[in-house]
Amino acid sequence: MDLTKLTIKQAHEGLERKDFSCVALTQAFLDKIEIEDKKIEAFLTVTKDLALAQAEKVDLKIKKKDKISILEGIPMVVKDNIMVKGVKCTCASKILEDYIAPYDATVIKKLKDLGAVILGKMNMDEFAMGTSTENSAFKITKNPHDLERVPGGSSGGPAAAVASDFCCYALGSDTGGSVRQPASFCGVVGLKPTYGAVSRYGLVAFASSLDQIGPITKTAEDAQIVFEAISGLDPKDSSSINFKKEELKIKTIGIPKEYFGDDVNYKTKEIILEAIERAKKQGVKIIEISLPNLKYALATYYLIATSEASSNLSRFDGVKYGLSKMGETLLKTYLQTKQEGFGDEVKRRIMLGTYALSSGYYDAYYLKAQKVRTLIKQDFEKAFEKVDVIFSPVAPNPAFKIGEKIDDPLSLYLEDIFTVASNLTGLPAVSVPVGKLDNLPVGLQIIGKPFEENKILDIASFYGK
Repeated sequence: MDLTKLTIKQAHEGLERKDFSCVALTQAFLDKIEIEDKKIEAFLTVTKDLALAQAEKVDLKIKKKDKISILEGIPMVVKDNIMVKGVKCTCASKILEDYIAPYDATVIKKLKDLGAVILGKMNMDEFAMGTSTENSAFKITKNPHDLERVPGGSSGGPAAAVASDFCCYALGSDTGGSVRQPASFCGVVGLKPTYGAVSRYGLVAFASSLDQIGPITKTAEDAQIVFEAISGLDPKDSSSINFKKEELKIKTIGIPKEYFGDDVNYKTKEIILEAIERAKKQGVKIIEISLPNLKYALATYYLIATSEASSNLSRFDGVKYGLSKMGETLLKTYLQTKQEGFGDEVKRRIMLGTYALSSGYYDAYYLKAQKVRTLIKQDFEKAFEKVDVIFSPVAPNPAFKIGEKIDDPLSLYLEDIFTVASNLTGLPAVSVPVGKLDNLPVGLQIIGKPFEENKILDIASFYGK
């Protein structure tokens, strides 16, 4: 039996039956990482000692015949912008290259309390700014399906790790599609929960009104398991909410005409339309809908995201923590630290955001973007009066080649065209693999009403059958 192929549920059942020990399960992943991550380059830090120590505790519990939870002893990985106490948290940036997390993020604390086994911290686009994981300061992660192609971003490391069977599941962060798009490119399941469903405490902020931590898994069932474990109210995050989970049957699916225009590769469109037909055969009603303000979503997203990034990243000044390049004056210290610590994409977004927030431009750009954000949200609210969920592509194309778009930022930004609206509106959305184009995975995006993750994951599980 190849233990690394197991889903969360399968691994849990194997541990309960004592088919294998937790240490053996963990070691199987560690051995595979040591051999195969040389070509994938998904890991920034492998926490071997931590993982084996956590596994030994689980084995001791099993030996005593104590009941274990479904996530107890299940090996997982963490995107490197989520704090794990005592482990490096670099955000794939030189400015935090040697930074050690002083505390656990709330999601990590919850998983540790459930007995999770943490295998390591994963590569990403620097400060989660990118769609290809080419913007990491340390390495470029490869797509397991084609090593010449990107795994997507910014959670490319976690998605590639799950697709490579380096772990049972991963945690990523999604600001404009950064869990869903790499999940689509790598052929795994990626969930962006409702804004506020999962605590952001301990997540290094990119854009605070858009960021959301979410699971990347092998199946929709596993995504449900992880989501239930990490969700809920957290006193340390004022945006988090305590909500009731309900089982709701899907009767109608909305197909926005704006998501199926010339922006999407015609072969990708065919795969998505075939997935829609499969749902239709199950007796679900398909309704064409319109989201008229969706055409402004990408511009709105990048104005808001870069503005919030400009504000959030001002803390990295060479004084409090991280890289410090001392200059003759305080101003020179700030400038030298940021110049050497931040990569080109981060600098680009900081400058765009600073401009949008500057005197004389705030009303014209940032404030107007927030007003359009409200209009986009209202479009979705009207649509959800008619339908239960919304189907769309995750990305216009499957994974592109490494280096193909890195010198064309606008082309990279357009990769987010179908995913950013869920972050602007705070809606839950999941990417589930539904086919392949030239042996490259294609993901279907399922968008739901607030806090109806159960509904979108239920229909996502249909495509894994």
